[in-house]
Amino acid sequence: MKTSVFAFGTRRAQRAHAVVLLALAASIVGSGVAAAIVGGFRINLTPSEPLGLWRIVALDRPAAAGDLVFICPPQTPVMQEARERGYLRSGACTGGVAPLIKTVIAIAGQHVEIGASVTIDGRAIASSDLAERDGKGRPMTPFAGGIVPGESVFLHSPFRSSYDSRYFGPLPTSGILGLAQPVLTYVP
Repeated sequence: MKTSVFAFGTRRAQRAHAVVLLALAASIVGSGVAAAIVGGFRINLTPSEPLGLWRIVALDRPAAAGDLVFICPPQTPVMQEARERGYLRSGACTGGVAPLIKTVIAIAGQHVEIGASVTIDGRAIASSDLAERDGKGRPMTPFAGGIVPGESVFLHSPFRSSYDSRYFGPLPTSGILGLAQPVLTYVP
């Protein structure tokens, strides 16, 4: 008479082992994600900057033009509309959105003009032409332009479809989490 014995015992025992292993794997992944977030690491899944793993590095001075920063957008009507349209991803910033990765192109006191493209203090910004419509055909409203207010920055990404200050205007420097440092990234 043949008897069948499973490597891990009965089917019930096999299922119990599988549940325990699955729970352990989920715990390890969850702990890794939590440690990465606490350690200042973020994953960028938007084409505004290279995709992949980034690190937030403390900024121990005022933000300057040319700085690539992580910044939490404020909860304003413009940002709420951006969230509803799907321009902002879910994340840990106030309002449940992910921090943006953008380059500071103007600081407080500088003059921003918005036309077919952006100029800062009369200097044209490369790759700054505006889109009239988003990817779903909805109209895009550009920022009116003007002087960047105190304790604010004007942000840009060279990616044409980027949602940046061309549309939402300057953001308060209080939302800056730090400099954005690529760790393991690629451009698709």
